Amino acid sequence: MKLLVTDELSKEGLEMLRRDRDVEVDVRPKLTHEELLKIIPDYDGIIVRSGTRVTKDIVDAGKRLKVIGRAGVGVDNVDVDHATIKGILVMNTPAANIISAAEHTMAMILTLARNIVWADASLKTGKWERGKFTGMELSGKTLAIIGIGRVGGEVAKRAKSFQMRLIGYDPFISPETAVKVGVRLLPIERALEEADIVTLHAPLTPSTHHIVGKEQLSLLKPTALLINCARGGLVDEEALYDALKSKRMAGAAIDVFEKEPPTGSRLLELPNVVVTPHLGASTREAQEKVSLEMAEHVKLFLTEHKITNAVNAPVGKVDPKVLPFIPIAEKLGSFAFQLIDGPIRRIEVTSSGDLASVDTKMITVSAVIGALSNLAGENTNIINASAIAREKGIQVIESKLEETSRYMNMISVMIHSDGIQREVKGTAFPSSEARLLGVDGFDVDMPLEGDFILTTHNDVPGVIGRVGTILGRRKINIARMGVGREKRGGRALMLISVDDPASDEVLGEIKSLGDFYEARSIRLSHLKPKEYMIL
Repeated sequence: MKLLVTDELSKEGLEMLRRDRDVEVDVRPKLTHEELLKIIPDYDGIIVRSGTRVTKDIVDAGKRLKVIGRAGVGVDNVDVDHATIKGILVMNTPAANIISAAEHTMAMILTLARNIVWADASLKTGKWERGKFTGMELSGKTLAIIGIGRVGGEVAKRAKSFQMRLIGYDPFISPETAVKVGVRLLPIERALEEADIVTLHAPLTPSTHHIVGKEQLSLLKPTALLINCARGGLVDEEALYDALKSKRMAGAAIDVFEKEPPTGSRLLELPNVVVTPHLGASTREAQEKVSLEMAEHVKLFLTEHKITNAVNAPVGKVDPKVLPFIPIAEKLGSFAFQLIDGPIRRIEVTSSGDLASVDTKMITVSAVIGALSNLAGENTNIINASAIAREKGIQVIESKLEETSRYMNMISVMIHSDGIQREVKGTAFPSSEARLLGVDGFDVDMPLEGDFILTTHNDVPGVIGRVGTILGRRKINIARMGVGREKRGGRALMLISVDDPASDEVLGEIKSLGDFYEARSIRLSHLKPKEYMIL
């Protein structure tokens, strides 16, 4: 087998690959796109870093390609969707830089707290200004960690050694999980208000984009410091510039930007900002780990067909009965997740009817993938979904029932939060069409696709008309609608399929109407069709 390496790998990583006689390794750095396009048909695998772009045409040209290895965390330079369609495994090394990222965060905190950059610059100009650069002790100060995942957890461990008080915000982990790393969970507003230092470690998803904006920055103390070594886009950079310029906060340390390099960014002009060029993973040790891990993963796949650290979603052979229910389960998982506002404790997936006689593991995993797609972005897949659920303190339960009331097969996804449980049911009917059958005991038979507005309300005359009037005034087109009720005059549910997602403002206007208990937007349009690899 032939393996192409187009970006820098460590000497040890290359030696690991070359020790296997079954793998022929060619190292060809700094290839142009045209040169790569010309030679890629000869290779079974390729390992890249950030310098090489594996685009759709490269994937198409790789007639022998079985694996694409990205030695690093992100896979923005690889067309993962197209690689999956072509049956090509994509791997990365998401855990190799955790320690380096946590240590860089601590370095940024200390740099700001002790005025290291400015004191260094002053002394090198011949000045001796000890009084000007009086710093701040970390001991006894409050550190707010926004996003308590693997990197956030490592930052917490290190901050504890400085005797810092740890608080944090992460809507998708339980207080018990947070306590294990010494963090007390708070609403994000309270965490920002109490913090002396705020550090961000959340993934960048539609829900976390600009999670710290003008409103959130206004809650900080005038002496507060902000650290972002996670993802560009978590902070509204214009709002941050205004807050720093007007001294509404003391300082910021930024390693990541929405646009990189941040050419023309006004943040670079400010005297109370420390910036680094995305160095979170840039240590010799992290780079060594990245190289060795990727070499090992690719070698195992090419020589032993073992899959580790996959980014896309390979599966084994699936029973024909199960196959049409895999995307349905993903949609039901996403739908159910969006019915819950608090931390998720448990996800229960029940397969009923003929499905009870076959292996339904892929149905359960797909439901979890759908649920987690709302918080962990598009990289949530069959390989990492269970691990992410465990990390967030979410229990996953799979069960089967041999009988269903009306359908040959049915899936139920129930999500539990603190004292709350929400359930959705669906099936494939006719043939493989995804159908929603019910929500929380209300019967609603509708196609399970697109975006919805869901309301619960009293069953009184005029409810449908009032909601329709609001949507019409807002120029939101209704594609279809379903209603269900407990009994005449009792509690009712309405599900409206809309061409465009409803804004918070629209939902607020609906909720302000009399007789309404809730109005929420359910988005399924973000779920992309997947082609599952049959190995």
